[in-house]
Parts: sequence; C-alpha cells; structure tokens
Amino acid sequence: MALGARKDPYLAFQFLVEIEGLVVAGFNEVTGLQAEVEVQDYREGGMNEYLHRLPGPVRYPSHLILKYGLADQNTLRDWHQDVCRGLIRRKSGAIILLDSAGEEKFRWNFFGAYPVRWSGPELRANTAAVAMETLELAHNGLSKSK
Repeated sequence: MALGARKDPYLAFQFLVEIEGLVVAGFNEVTGLQAEVEVQDYREGGMNEYLHRLPGPVRYPSHLILKYGLADQNTLRDWHQDVCRGLIRRKSGAIILLDSAGEEKFRWNFFGAYPVRWSGPELRANTAAVAMETLELAHNGLSKSK
C-alpha cells in the first residue's frame, strides 16, 4: 500500500502584519478574520411551506484585532492618535501566514482600515509577561490570496 504525500496544516504562530507595504511591530495575536453573507428572507404569496432565503451583501462582523508587544516604535499608536484628533487616514495591509521555513503561504488583505480602539498593557508586578498593546481596525473588506 503506497502512502501519499502528507499535508500537515500550517501553524498559527508564524505570521506577519503588513500595513502599506511595511511589516510593523512584533505581533502576538491577530483575530477578526471574518466575512459572512447576510441572508434576506423573502415571503412569496401563496407559498406557506417555506421562506426564500436569498443572499444579501457581504459584511465583516468583527474588527481586525492586533495584539503586539509594547516597544519604542510608535507608528500604530500615532495612527490611532491621529484618528482621535479627527485625521482619518485609511490604510490597507495584509496578515501573512508563513510556513515552517518562513515562506509566505497565505495572505489576507484588508482594505481602507483605520484604528477605532487602542488598549494599553495590563501591568502587574508579580508576572514576567510581555507588556501588550491592542489595536482594533475597522476596515472595508478582506480578500484571501495564496
């Protein structure tokens, strides 16, 4: 019995975040890679057995949530501060999944993003954990490419 080539899934801990072509910060976690198609119910007169379930627009129910180690680089914090001052600069970027050799395997592109929430680190004297910041980005859509 011959065995085929084994295809293991990619590991979730090797990724990069790129904004406008630049890899920014050392990220610990990225969540919010979601898209869903809204469903529109339509009742047809005289048809009582079921509802028609029609596809509606695509929506992105979650912001992209980026968690990263606090460092001397202020690029992301400055972007959020600009938004707080009313200077909205939308940026596009990508979440890039790497394989075990560090090569790009998948890319989730996001478009027209701007920061809507920043959270600073939780500081505790009884732990040696990395100080983490969180930035949430509203965006106009996602696309996945290989």
